[in-house]
Parts: sequence; structure tokens; C-alpha cells
Amino acid sequence: MFNVISNEIIAENLHKMVVSAPRIAHARKPGQFVMVRLDQGEERIPLTISDADSAAGTITLFIQAVGASTRNIVATPAGGFIRDVAGPLGKGTRIINWGRVVCIGGGVGTAVLFPMVKALAEAGNQVTTIIGGRSGNFILLAAELTPLSDTFLVTTEDGSLGTKGFVTAPLADILADPARIPRAVFAVGPVPMMKAVAEMTRPQGIETIVSLNPIMIDGTGMCGGCRVQIGAETKFACVDGPEFDAHQVDFDGLSDRLTSYHTEEAGMHAAAECKIGRNVSV
Repeated sequence: MFNVISNEIIAENLHKMVVSAPRIAHARKPGQFVMVRLDQGEERIPLTISDADSAAGTITLFIQAVGASTRNIVATPAGGFIRDVAGPLGKGTRIINWGRVVCIGGGVGTAVLFPMVKALAEAGNQVTTIIGGRSGNFILLAAELTPLSDTFLVTTEDGSLGTKGFVTAPLADILADPARIPRAVFAVGPVPMMKAVAEMTRPQGIETIVSLNPIMIDGTGMCGGCRVQIGAETKFACVDGPEFDAHQVDFDGLSDRLTSYHTEEAGMHAAAECKIGRNVSV
């Protein structure tokens, strides 16, 4: 059992949860994740370890409550317990001193991006961070990312914070300036965003790394649910990734797989809503 130290709402349907997990906190590397199961018989959910405090023995998770399982997890109060937190899983981010790098986060992807930015800054890189969201309410970790970044930029679709538009606009400005060309770009967020970033950096051959979150069941490579096409090879995101060369990712295939179970998910969501409604009526 894993003790929930704190559980804080930081945006609509988004929670920041700090969990006591000393062994994971000590072993974890940027880019790795855990498989979380609230209780026996519940669904396993892959969650990126956004931060860790090895001295305190805690890990930080950002959880978007989009379905019955994640809503049950975020309903666990401080002082409560989660049955299983397995990890760290996956390969850590390759951290070297590239010199100049650009880190791009879209929506909840910013929570995945945060440990990368932190590690890249500590390795001596000159970091430009670009994060975006639908509105200012969906901009995450701005206060934490600003001091880690040499340049920090925000975009929102409605213009309520930062520059109106998408994260690709400031990236285009950077790529058009020979004095600002990065040696590496990291992007985490919705599949269309990561695909767009990959196509923008491809002509100049800029190394571009994306973190993928396909369907995962066990997180150990046995189920095959998280398979992705990387160039001519089939890889498993949970053991071969979750980070891959963006220029080799089949983003269209990834999008198809992510929507494979929408009908079933909608049915489960409706059943969960119905159950909640019955409980409230009682």
C-alpha cells in the first residue's frame, strides 16, 4: 500500500498527487513512469513520474481525471492509500549537453516535460521552454519551469495567457533564426502537436524526441497493447520507450490505436455515471 501525502486540484479535472514511494523515488530517472492501480480489480493506469524527492521518499504524479478509473484515483484524499504503484518503468530520457535545446509541452504533456527540462538544465543546456493549453487555466507548472528555462514562452488557444495560438508558432520563429537553431527538440502532448513538431524539424535534421502514451495494460511489454511503429520496426512504448525519435514515429498509426476503444470507453463512462447517479439518489 502506498500512502497519499497530498492531493491538490491544480486545474479542471487535473490533480497533483504526492505519493510515498521511497524505492521508486530513489531509482527513478526523468522520462520514466509508474503503473498505478487503486485497488484489487481496478484498471492499471500509466502515469509519468513528474518529480521525485529521494530524501523524503516521495514521487509526484499529475493525474487527469478523464474516466472512471482516474476519477477514482484522484478521489483518494491525503492520508489515503493506493494499493499498487509499480515502477519505475520505461527508459529514462537521454540527458546530455546538446548546448541549445527546445522543450515543448502541450496540455497535460507539460507534466511529462517538466522532469526533462529540469534534467536538461542541470546538464548545462540552454533551454527554451514552450508550453501551451486551451486557456490560461490549463497552463501547468509555469512557476516551476520559468527558473529552469533560459527562455520561457506560453501560448493559449484563446489568448487568455501568453501569445494566442499554438506552440508551433514560436517554434517556427526559432527555426527561422540561424542564431537560435537548437541541436535537439523535446515535445510532449497531443499526437497532432507532436506530429506537427516532427514535420517542422525534419527539413533541418534536428534531433527530435517525443514521449508517447499509447494504450498500456501491464507496463512490462507482455501484453503488446502499447506497440508503436518506429521506422520499419515495431516497438513497445512501455519497455522500448516511452521516448522515441519523432522522425521515425508512425503518428497516423498511433492515432488509430488510441481511438480503437472509444466505443467501449464511452460505454464504461456511461455506466460509471449511472452508478454515481444511483449512489447520489440513495
